[in-house]
Amino acid sequence: MKRTLGTCYYPEHWPEHMWKEDARRMVDTGLTWVRIGEFSWSRLEPSPGDLHWDWLDHAIEVLGAAGLKIVLGTPTATPPRWMIDRHPDMLAVDVDGRPRKFGSRRHYCFSHMGYREECRRIARLLADRYGRNPHIAAWQTDNEYGCHDTTISYSDAARTGFRDWLAQRYQSVDALNRAWGNVFWSMEYASFDQIDLPNLTVTEPNPAHVMDFRRYSSDMVVDFNRAQVDEIKPRSDAPVSHNYMGRITDFDHFAVGKDLEIATWDSYPLGFLEDRVGASAAHQRAFARQGDPDFQAFHHDLYRAVGRGRWWVMEQQPGPVNWAPYNPAPLPGMVRLWTWEAFAHGAEAVCYFRWRQAHFGQEQLHAGLLRPDNQDAPGRAEARQVAEELRNAQSVQPTQAPVALIFDYQADWAWATQPHGVGLNYFGLIFDHYRALRRVGVSVDILPPDTRDFDGFAVVLAPGLIHLDPDLADALSNADAHVVYGPRTAARDQYFNIPDPLPPAIPKLNLTVSRIESLRPDIPVSLHGGGQVQHYIEEIEGDAEPLMTTETGAPVVLARESQLYCGGWLDDAALDRLVVMLAERTGLSTLALPDGVRCRKTATEEFWFNHTTATVDTPHGPLPPAGVLRRAL
Repeated sequence: MKRTLGTCYYPEHWPEHMWKEDARRMVDTGLTWVRIGEFSWSRLEPSPGDLHWDWLDHAIEVLGAAGLKIVLGTPTATPPRWMIDRHPDMLAVDVDGRPRKFGSRRHYCFSHMGYREECRRIARLLADRYGRNPHIAAWQTDNEYGCHDTTISYSDAARTGFRDWLAQRYQSVDALNRAWGNVFWSMEYASFDQIDLPNLTVTEPNPAHVMDFRRYSSDMVVDFNRAQVDEIKPRSDAPVSHNYMGRITDFDHFAVGKDLEIATWDSYPLGFLEDRVGASAAHQRAFARQGDPDFQAFHHDLYRAVGRGRWWVMEQQPGPVNWAPYNPAPLPGMVRLWTWEAFAHGAEAVCYFRWRQAHFGQEQLHAGLLRPDNQDAPGRAEARQVAEELRNAQSVQPTQAPVALIFDYQADWAWATQPHGVGLNYFGLIFDHYRALRRVGVSVDILPPDTRDFDGFAVVLAPGLIHLDPDLADALSNADAHVVYGPRTAARDQYFNIPDPLPPAIPKLNLTVSRIESLRPDIPVSLHGGGQVQHYIEEIEGDAEPLMTTETGAPVVLARESQLYCGGWLDDAALDRLVVMLAERTGLSTLALPDGVRCRKTATEEFWFNHTTATVDTPHGPLPPAGVLRRAL
């Protein structure tokens, strides 16, 4: 698989006389791809039915004639103002009942059927006109589903759609009452039309109600995306993609991805460090100009799974962004490092956002490869350096990692619905396990929860699966790999009830979680031999072998043969101990990596990345700050 570079371009932002020179400079930089069109609806259709194709026809011809391949986006993330006049009830509504008004972007509710049909129409028109155009080499649906907290809407359209969804799921309101346990607090319903959305309640709503609304809201994203794909695919042979985001978990990306050929995501390491990693102040200072050493890699591996092996970075940060609490410039060399890191994890393409920094609008302070005055920004030189390096680089040869990590979006919703403690969330638990593996140089494959084949993995980690599908439980119980469950494994059934027998109900382990508690940040539980349990701990009954205990002797990590259960949220030191135990039990190969240095292996190459501001020594020589070391295996 050849590795390529690209950029995101907005021809509608610039005079037409600039397009040809922009295209020439893109090719001169070493770029192959250019994404266009995803925010252009008002220029394509300034009033209903008044279609203006000439400018886009010209832009596609100019860019394609220069030798660039085009990713054409559907413009449905930015419905024009006249659309609100036509469908005034299409706006999303927030949890406090306030409409998400026109004036920026993503101002629509996924449940609104009228707007969905408008999106079908514009996708069909685009595909009719450009589906067989030789310059259109890929498509993108919409832009960044879920951005700005827009997945879940409490609109009238959502209320109507949710009631219908519940009627189809439960068939009778009596069945719903039983499943939700509505006898509690006299919440029983006599008809589906009585069911409201789970917001603006006096205190917390029924968790089963919340969980089903999360499922419904995710299904609406899947259906919305599918409506556009169904219009594009009969009219074009080019692959269809969507650009996901970092740490957006409120819809099931695996379900959306089943309708697409390529998963892409938008990587902003410095913005995410301040906005989404959840790092300490000291960690943010240490990596302020580099980004967290593991956050981007985690999403590379996640979206490789969502894309079933085919994935890109559609937007790569090339300089300071405009939207984080603080927006420093990258350390020199980091744009190159981020690009090679994506390729090391199997990316087919890395596209930089954006080509030229805008001199108007909400993103004026978001750097591009060019400055607003058309001069080179620092990121362009690093992009050109990567392009030169790619000319002599071998193609990507992926290989299965030794460790698998199951990621389940519904588990994230369940934790959000009932976290049992301030700040506790499934993503954080998963990310802590991922980072522990990366600290010792172990490559990881992230798997969806419908995986049933674990052949070839030495270790499978499945922490935090609040609802454990029985088929998945059987597959994990019978896997040849060492499997690590917990905490909160199988703590709820599909209707969010505590099951009987009590969790985790894994036959080969014969354990029972008899009591749970969440821990204050200032009272972690120390473990015998080092490390602590933080956030969350379980009392466990059973006769499995204790591998880790508290200082008072209570079991925390237990094992029977290759099945392990962890009854607590381990801190970094304890997770490091767990990884060592797993390596000893399985023969898993680990490395002693300096802090901030990471290693990733493919079938034919080994990559070393230095995320620190100092030169570090490696077995293969010194690695400078923001340095990349590539070594053939």
